[in-house]
Amino acid sequence: MSRNGHILAIDQGTTSSRAIVFDGRGTPIAVARREFPQHYPGDGWVEHDPADILRDVRTVAREAMEQAGLTAADIAAIGITNQRETTVVWDRATGEPIHRAIVWQDRRTAALCHQIADAGHGEMVRAKTGLLIDAYFSATKIAWILDHVPGARDRAERGELCFGTIDSFLIYQLTGKAVHATDATNASRTMLFDIHTQDWDDELLALFRVPRAMLPRVLDSSDDYGVTEPTLLGAPVPIAGVAGDQQAAAFGQACLSPGMAKSTYGTGCFALINTGTTPVASKNRLLTTVAYRLNGVTSYAQEGSIFVAGAAIKWLRDGLGIITHASQTNDLATRVPDSHGVYFVPAFVGLGAPYWDSEARAAIFGMTLDVGPAHIARAALEAVAYQTRDLMDAMAGDWGGAINALRVDGGMAANDWLCQFLADLLGMPVERPEIIETTALGAACLAALRVGLFDGLESVSAAWRCQSRFEPRMDPERRERLYAGWRDAVARTRSH
Repeated sequence: MSRNGHILAIDQGTTSSRAIVFDGRGTPIAVARREFPQHYPGDGWVEHDPADILRDVRTVAREAMEQAGLTAADIAAIGITNQRETTVVWDRATGEPIHRAIVWQDRRTAALCHQIADAGHGEMVRAKTGLLIDAYFSATKIAWILDHVPGARDRAERGELCFGTIDSFLIYQLTGKAVHATDATNASRTMLFDIHTQDWDDELLALFRVPRAMLPRVLDSSDDYGVTEPTLLGAPVPIAGVAGDQQAAAFGQACLSPGMAKSTYGTGCFALINTGTTPVASKNRLLTTVAYRLNGVTSYAQEGSIFVAGAAIKWLRDGLGIITHASQTNDLATRVPDSHGVYFVPAFVGLGAPYWDSEARAAIFGMTLDVGPAHIARAALEAVAYQTRDLMDAMAGDWGGAINALRVDGGMAANDWLCQFLADLLGMPVERPEIIETTALGAACLAALRVGLFDGLESVSAAWRCQSRFEPRMDPERRERLYAGWRDAVARTRSH
């Protein structure tokens, strides 16, 4: 970015909303963050109140600006990145949601997804969307809301309701209901978007019973998304970059060439490998998705999604009470020489890639009387690495080429012990960037490209700087023995 412009990145995640101001060198100079409540109205159900999210986004945007000592005149553009697949349906006239947001983790439509897959639609859905039929994605969540809110389906057919993922909901609200749009990365996660034609697909809309009238326009990831209402920051500011959180992280990690891979560790864990301008179908139950779309040209990625990573550490804190802060897991993990044979499979909401088992549930194996909190905490961290190994093995099988290193980011990547264990288990270098909040950085880079603060993708690559590189040092025989124990533990949690 040039030295005379700032970008405000809004990073709306699963458990918190943040705003980060980046200066002209792409360095974060102010951060504001707020956690918001999670709602669990049923077994496997997860909801958010969109009003909480909108309120917090407005608050953190102003707080970050105040921290940085800036006004709207100092901000060249806003970039937005968001938890993907989470589904909001709202009244087009008032902007009011008609139901709480159904979160990506929510499993309430799993039975419906099984019915649709059993009816033989899986190959058509995969061929068009790159996705497996699963409750993870937005399509069946939309249908559930339309079926369970009285009158909603008729109103949607008449064009009175809007659907959006969180980015689209925020754009609509922050622009004063002027813009109903999303970007190609978020659209590609709905199970309604043909990633080859880059448009909503009528056959998919009919299958999942979603009216086209409620869908947003699909724009490039770096594009014109209107301007904010003056009340947000004191004057209108253009929204110029939008991407789902994992694609934004890959962009911020400068994974811009085929074969480059990143893994983000937040509530879940998500690994992406850039496959270039040709989508690569997976033989190993990975997803084919849009990495970014710039100037109408689509770049694709393969993705592996793990539903629980940091959420397991949160459970250690809030559920078991064996830690009071997430950072304590590093100390506990290094207090013992190994996990004492304990394996923790954190399938609290089922297993994601490459298993896709929505009925699996979490379990801890190998418990003996001399197992203590340190072993369980270490097993929880190790589970993150084991799940990443599952994904990287699947990617290597699909990609066919070498993956030379894995770039990591997200809150858990600050843990040195975890990064080293990850390198040991993968048998490849793990690179951690100077700016670990690459999700927000990716959104900022996309916005900067649109408003001319970056000249092109070379500028994005040049802005990436490595802070630490972890080289593998575990004996290969031990590596494979540990991983075999993990595979056995997973097999015992499977529902079939």
